[in-house]
Amino acid sequence: MRHNRHVTAPPTRDNADEQSPHPDLAALVELARAAAREEAGGEPIGAHAGVLAEDETSVTHLFEAERPGYDGWRWAVTIATAGGDEPVTVSEVVLLPGPDALIAPQWVPWDKRVRAGDLGVGDLMPTEAGDPRLAPGYLACDDLAVEEVATEIGLGRVRVLSRFGRLESARRWDAGDFGPRSDMARSAPARCGTCGFYQRIAGSLGAAFGVCANEIAPADGHVVHVEYGCGAHSEVHVDTSAQVAVAELIYDDAELDVQP
Repeated sequence: MRHNRHVTAPPTRDNADEQSPHPDLAALVELARAAAREEAGGEPIGAHAGVLAEDETSVTHLFEAERPGYDGWRWAVTIATAGGDEPVTVSEVVLLPGPDALIAPQWVPWDKRVRAGDLGVGDLMPTEAGDPRLAPGYLACDDLAVEEVATEIGLGRVRVLSRFGRLESARRWDAGDFGPRSDMARSAPARCGTCGFYQRIAGSLGAAFGVCANEIAPADGHVVHVEYGCGAHSEVHVDTSAQVAVAELIYDDAELDVQP
């Protein structure tokens, strides 16, 4: 789109951040509105929301969009001139989100969106070739227990847990429901490390973690921190004699006087 009005370009400014819109271009609001209306297919164009300087010879006019579903968005119309006898031209018309616009969140690849519990029956979740949690099995592992098991069975694995992978697991388990700072652990009478149902796991992680083997415990079958604990500790004893005496006293009908 061209406009027959001619404008003269102002002198070049050294500091573009302090640049003001070209006054003649800033005044061409209706030209910019017409370009926005043409791009919008004839739909209404909202109020003029301001003008921004692109450089010494171009500005962008902003108009509120009245398109359904685009609350807070704006039509941005950039107009420019080469100065002298050159006509003003419309360089670009686009729909852009304003400061209060509702926009979609930043796109995240599907394999980065998967969380614990998302994997269902039949689902596949391949690991990346360079996953830092894993190290090639043919390299010497810094976990001696892993090395001994691989040698003993005569197989070995393509990849094993790297030191980073073990530290990440330890941090996750430590902060989880069966870690030392969980509500259950803070109110427990004793810790898993002294419980008969605590089965230490192999490898370097065994220094701080084991598996609970008490079917009554909330952590049965789960990896637990050695400092975790619950009320089903193997050495917990409850004295019920006082409770029985109180119950007999309350419910002994022979001790009650019946008034007529």
